[in-house]
Amino acid sequence: MISKEKLERINNLAKKSKNIGLTCEEKEEQRKLREEYLKNFRKSFKKQLDNIEFTDEECN
Repeated sequence: MISKEKLERINNLAKKSKNIGLTCEEKEEQRKLREEYLKNFRKSFKKQLDNIEFTDEECN
């Protein structure tokens, strides 16, 4: 799970990007944070999918 501070930083960089733009260093930081966020999201989502069990019940 990504930390609350990192998630806030991602959001702050996104807002700054829309308003005034980012420096090269901030763009790289944003890219790395987004990459980390997506990696964690995909891992968590895959784990949820792996835990799904299907049952076949007949209705009478």
